Amino acid sequence: MTESYVKKLAAILLDAITDKDPLVQEQVCGALCALGEAAPEEALGACEEYLRQHEKLAHPYRTMILRAVEVLVSSHIGELDKAEARAVTLLASSEMTRAKELVCDWQRAASDVLVAVGKRFVSTVMEELLSKFQPGALPHCSVVQTLANLAASNVFGMVPFLTSILSTMLPMLGMAKHDAMRVAFCCALQHFSESILEYLADLDQAPDPTVRKDTFAADMLSAYDILFNHWLQSREAKLRLAVVEALGPMSHLLPGEKLEEQLPKLLPGVLALYKKHAETFHVSKSLGQILEAAVSVGSRTLEPQLDSLLAALHAQICVPVESSSPLVVSNQKEVLRCFTVLARCAPDRLLAFLLPKLDTSGERTRLGTLQVVRHVINSAASQMEVKKPFILSSMRLPLLDTNPKVKRAVVQVISAMAHHGYLEQPGGEAMVEYIVQQCALPPETEVYSCF
Repeated sequence: MTESYVKKLAAILLDAITDKDPLVQEQVCGALCALGEAAPEEALGACEEYLRQHEKLAHPYRTMILRAVEVLVSSHIGELDKAEARAVTLLASSEMTRAKELVCDWQRAASDVLVAVGKRFVSTVMEELLSKFQPGALPHCSVVQTLANLAASNVFGMVPFLTSILSTMLPMLGMAKHDAMRVAFCCALQHFSESILEYLADLDQAPDPTVRKDTFAADMLSAYDILFNHWLQSREAKLRLAVVEALGPMSHLLPGEKLEEQLPKLLPGVLALYKKHAETFHVSKSLGQILEAAVSVGSRTLEPQLDSLLAALHAQICVPVESSSPLVVSNQKEVLRCFTVLARCAPDRLLAFLLPKLDTSGERTRLGTLQVVRHVINSAASQMEVKKPFILSSMRLPLLDTNPKVKRAVVQVISAMAHHGYLEQPGGEAMVEYIVQQCALPPETEVYSCF
């Protein structure tokens, strides 16, 4: 297709984007993307020109065009030259910050364009973003969110910028009075921390192998103080969750002695959120990260808090997973991850807490406990090796339980035991007999349907 033909066709499509039918708008967006497959440079140019020439075009339509631009940039990032990348960057930045108030879809679409460009032209995008991220003044909320998303999408490209970004951002935290701004800063700190940890984990492939964790320790400690001691006390649930999501990865970047000093306050503070939120996935995920950080520095202050930790985690694992919400299932996985950390650092305390609960007749307690036992048999096999006789003997009462759900859970525990050499131990014979008995049940029984 000739350039003039593409421009004409793109202009016709762009004029049709204001159709009142949302389906037509979606089809126009798809057609622009299809046109861009054949002539990406011309299609991008047409979208840029249209947005610049139609200043009064309403934001829902601008959003649709920006979505098409993001698809085109993502699909053809390798074909963009620096001049085109800069033009798209300036356009998206202008669109993203045009409205001072939050216009989520529009600003998110523009931000997504910047993130797409930043996967290859991170310096170009950062030059523009940093011009709107100056010391002494709160930036546009979307600028902070875009920095966060860039850190997540281009780790190697963004981490070298983070030292200067953090030094500029820290004074801004005290200036942020609105929850939306605070949530954006929390999101940024979360993604910055995750990116730093990923960068350090792949240091042999990183562009600058001299980067060290302690480079960020002082800044993270300052940010931690504001998030934990001030923002976590907010009555706004969304902000509390944003804070706790950030604290998990941030805990790995705190100086070891400071983390140790904070744990007696940090862990109860996070556990208290279980009572304040119905959706507890983010709390459990953060808790797991904090526990891993504590173990990695050889924490001694973890031990006095084990009882409250185990009780809170056990209560979570005993919640029925009957909800259709994927977050409920994800929460259970994160809770089990916490149990793995505790099983590896304090196996005696864990089993002293867990195994007596198998003698409890309550269905939920027994099911939850069996689930944890099965999990730690698999995930902390070396620590459980010398505990095999105790674990086997604790199964005496669950083997007698006639509840079909409990029977299924018992079979799953025995399956895990079989993989780790439990059945060769004294008491293992009873487990094999139990499996044989269940296999001998007639097909029409209700129990049979559970396996």
